[in-house]
Amino acid sequence: MPVPGPGYSITVRLEAPPSASAAGDLTTAVGRAGGVITAFDVVESHNDRVVIDLTCNALSANHAKDITDTLETLPGIVVRKVSDRTFLVHLGGKIEISSKVPLRNRDDLSRAYTPGVARVCEAIAKNPDDARRLTIKRNTVAVVTDGSAVLGLGNLGPAAALPVMEGKAALFKKFAGVDAWPVCLDTQDTEEIIRAVELIAPVYGGINLEDISAPRCFEIEARLREKLDIPVFHDDQHGTAIVVVAALRNALRVVGKDIKDCRITVCGVGAAGSAIIRLLQAQEPGDIIAVDVDGIVHRDRPGLDSNLKSIAASTNKENQSGRLHDALVGSDVFIGVSAPNLFGADQVATMAKDAIVFALANPDPEIDPMEAQQHAAVVATGRSDFPNQINNVLAFPGVFRGLLDAHAKTITDAMLLAAASAIADVVDGDRLNASFIVPSVFDNTVAPAVAEAVRKAATS
Repeated sequence: MPVPGPGYSITVRLEAPPSASAAGDLTTAVGRAGGVITAFDVVESHNDRVVIDLTCNALSANHAKDITDTLETLPGIVVRKVSDRTFLVHLGGKIEISSKVPLRNRDDLSRAYTPGVARVCEAIAKNPDDARRLTIKRNTVAVVTDGSAVLGLGNLGPAAALPVMEGKAALFKKFAGVDAWPVCLDTQDTEEIIRAVELIAPVYGGINLEDISAPRCFEIEARLREKLDIPVFHDDQHGTAIVVVAALRNALRVVGKDIKDCRITVCGVGAAGSAIIRLLQAQEPGDIIAVDVDGIVHRDRPGLDSNLKSIAASTNKENQSGRLHDALVGSDVFIGVSAPNLFGADQVATMAKDAIVFALANPDPEIDPMEAQQHAAVVATGRSDFPNQINNVLAFPGVFRGLLDAHAKTITDAMLLAAASAIADVVDGDRLNASFIVPSVFDNTVAPAVAEAVRKAATS
């Protein structure tokens, strides 16, 4: 199923004989090893040798090494250096701070700093709301993590989470012009996290919680929303839920079904799954069956935590028990935010006619998309190498742009649903089909549309 991609791209600098067959030998070797060449550059030429930079995509770090080892077996080839292009992108970090005002002379300095800045400080002291107008607060978001649930990698801690938070900040700036900054906290104590965010909040116009494990993330978000006068948004929950709801609305249009008549199976009841269920409930689906590692969530199942008890009370109308395969029987929709390779084409065949499968576990989904397509009418994943990528970047930049523009003090389900509708509406009727239910993450109309929808919802 997987194909070599840019996430494991390497550049091999090597010496080769100056023969007419050298290029063909190199490209054939890479192909034989399963790599995909993306660039072939001669950087030096001599009478007895040429120096070549050969760039190719691989499946994994081990696969990249296999490609390099294969090249080294060719007669006359000397590998000088192998550069991992992903690590090169991260050298020195991916973001920086730059000044918005010139500091060319004493006059500039006197206004931007002392003595002129004192007058601005006094104005804010008299009217704290002026901080939104006169400081970076009006356009700045804290990307807060404790590193306890980094991507699909688990509890890596705050330092290892920093590259992800930097990337998030870069996306904020790229897609919505929002200045975001990583705040990686060296604690996984719920009380300490809440207090730390409370203490830094005066600088920011919003808080984006990221990669904090469930169920702690639920309490942290809820209590911060109570304490702070700025919106708090856990992207792993609500960003995912927004894009899933948007994609599902369009997928149902493709198959001609009404959500009120649909039975939806949601596999994975952590941060993302719980938020998806709660946002879907606002649209009154026929029924939702939640499934976790212990099977179908039902009211009589022992050992439910508070989150699962709440979900059990509002889903699974017939109080069905069993495993994932049981839940899939007759379901119109499968939404997975769980683990790889949980079922196959035979189980999709037991679903309702014109089934919809959103297999969003990353990097390996709950079912091979090619298998799902044997019986499902619409298939989506979290991957960029298949159609219908469900990606949070469609949501969070525009959501915060709208919240900041509205000077919002909180965030509501109405705003989340407005964002979902805006994303879905970008895919107009002329473009909508089974392979195109959500816009590209690089569609520059998405973030402004989401921002405007959220702003209107926040100010209505």
